[in-house]
Amino acid sequence: MLPLVQQGDTCSRSVRFSRDDIATFARLSGDSNPLHHDQQAAQRARHGEIIASGEHTTALLIGLASSHFSQPDAHGPREVLCLNFNFAFKAPVFAEQAIELSWKVASVEPHDRLGGLLVHLDGKAAVRHASPSVVGRGTLLIKSAQP
Repeated sequence: MLPLVQQGDTCSRSVRFSRDDIATFARLSGDSNPLHHDQQAAQRARHGEIIASGEHTTALLIGLASSHFSQPDAHGPREVLCLNFNFAFKAPVFAEQAIELSWKVASVEPHDRLGGLLVHLDGKAAVRHASPSVVGRGTLLIKSAQP
């Protein structure tokens, strides 16, 4: 039988942020930077248009990892605990761009004391065929939810 998670496993999701999505997320997360909601301020700034906040993109990346790896598999239900995530911002994420969010399992190691697997992930958010806008690493604890 295959393990709960294997090195090389992947997950991905395509997203597109509208200007309203960007402004709403920034407001709800307490980010009042005008680059996320004020078209005139954004046009005067370095990138020339509305950009998503870093926390917007990374929240969706974390959500993708948590959602994907908590889905039941051939072993049955799984439990996931997000232990650590680190991100680097390489380029802006603009409104109305199709962005591909993805994670790849870099390594898996059993952890007897925690009763599961430590799963190390490499991730990114990128416009198709372009360099990543955001790169990340994460560590999850995954275990069978079977009693």
